[in-house]
Amino acid sequence: MAHLSITSSAAEQIQRALAERGHGLGLRVSVKPSGCSGYSYVLDFADEAANDDAVFEEHGVTVFVTPEALPMLDGSEVDYVSEGLNRFFRFNNPNVKDQCGCGESFTV
Repeated sequence: MAHLSITSSAAEQIQRALAERGHGLGLRVSVKPSGCSGYSYVLDFADEAANDDAVFEEHGVTVFVTPEALPMLDGSEVDYVSEGLNRFFRFNNPNVKDQCGCGESFTV
């Protein structure tokens, strides 16, 4: 069974974004071919669950993962971090073998 964990910081940001938007079930995570290393994460709001989504709930929020992304994200932690003036979701993904210098894409 696949596993994805959500930090409390990430959960707070997901709740905040959904509240500002006014609707939605949670966060949807997928991947797409991109960049110099192979894949990049794609984040979107989930307004409904697809039948084949993997569903992870923690800290009162739900994250939906598309089937094609699930093997690449298995065992990952979704976090929300602040670095200087930047704030962003970070995936602490044990499956990543390499990533580009700018951090935009990864290889599994």
